[in-house]
Amino acid sequence: MNFWCERAWLPDGLAERVLVRTEHGKITGVSMVDTIPLGVRRLHGVVVPGFANAHSHAFHRALRGRTHDGGGTFWTWREGMYALASRLTPQSYYRLARAVYGEMALAGVSAVGEFHYLHDGSNEFAHCLREAARDAGIRLTLLDTCYLAGGIDQPVGEVQRRFSDGTAEKWAARVGELRSDDVMRVGAAIHSVRAVPRAELATVAQAFPDAPLHVHLSEQPAENEACLAAYGLTPTQLLAEAGALSPRTTAVHATHLTPGDIALLGGSGTGACFCPTTEADLADGIGPARELADAGSPLSLGSDQHAVVDPLLETRALEHGERLRTGQRGRFSPAELLGAATRHSALGRDGGRIEPGAPCDLVAIGCSTPRTAGSLPQQVFLSATASDVDTVVVGGRVVASGGVHETLGDVGGLLAEAIEELWA
Repeated sequence: MNFWCERAWLPDGLAERVLVRTEHGKITGVSMVDTIPLGVRRLHGVVVPGFANAHSHAFHRALRGRTHDGGGTFWTWREGMYALASRLTPQSYYRLARAVYGEMALAGVSAVGEFHYLHDGSNEFAHCLREAARDAGIRLTLLDTCYLAGGIDQPVGEVQRRFSDGTAEKWAARVGELRSDDVMRVGAAIHSVRAVPRAELATVAQAFPDAPLHVHLSEQPAENEACLAAYGLTPTQLLAEAGALSPRTTAVHATHLTPGDIALLGGSGTGACFCPTTEADLADGIGPARELADAGSPLSLGSDQHAVVDPLLETRALEHGERLRTGQRGRFSPAELLGAATRHSALGRDGGRIEPGAPCDLVAIGCSTPRTAGSLPQQVFLSATASDVDTVVVGGRVVASGGVHETLGDVGGLLAEAIEELWA
């Protein structure tokens, strides 16, 4: 199928009346055409590349709207997350993840990075996630996560045993049995310096040298304090010592950093994935996004615990966080923000651009909705929300249109059924 866009965000900026030709899921040609050819689908509004959700914990979606009584902290929220994890089976996780990935597809996500640590010593959950992504029509990078300790010098707790393979070598052997295909790319993750001991970090970092590597980094001050007390190093310094920082690595959150940490991350080309709505929901703090980008760290965005699934809100919150932190507006240009929202390279994938050779992943954002009416086209994704996404194309195939998923149908109903099952 070919597509005619009223306006499209091309590598050189916004263009009007753009014809996108496709073959086998790839873009084969981009040209300016005044008249819509026969048999070509028209995309209204502003068309941008598909969004990359670089950090997801799919099962956390079942916590939305259930964690706000009595205040608390990140650490008390974590206890609720553990309670949820204890209820999951491969079958119930498949049903939940299928609906969560369907929600992402409706919001314009074409690829997701699943930070996956619910293993039970096998790859059964991973295979369920692959099928969930296939059903939802999006691509999955499975960031299979090594999780070996309950904290620095602490054994795993009862529920955490479901996350652990015992040793880094056993983790690598299990992950090595997984195979990438047209839907799922296999990657790796260090859960955190709390959950992977110093002696095991290098093994995880080097296990799959051609795959993306992600790590939760300095999300909480308590993590930094424990790491300094145990090793005399910040978490970033500890990862650098283990050889875990590189252009294929993405540090998730990267909130509480020293200037030296920023220099290490930027100098190594390590990316930084911000999850602004989750970081706000959990009262994590606001990380130094502009400083990281200036130091050389490519930025990406994720929905993490899915307090909302809306790449447009995450994009806007990245800039708003900078404004709140510094008292300055325009810390990132619209082009920089769109680049962070569409950075598929954080997932070891091609994408994030509308040009020949790229996957045909397109998101049409309406320009005449109650939220976007009157916005300049080049700034519409700073006023829009996921509700304004009109059409989503992944690999040249329409997966969602008019707020309806083409194959899953009522995603809200699927979410309700899957979540009610878990809490029954």
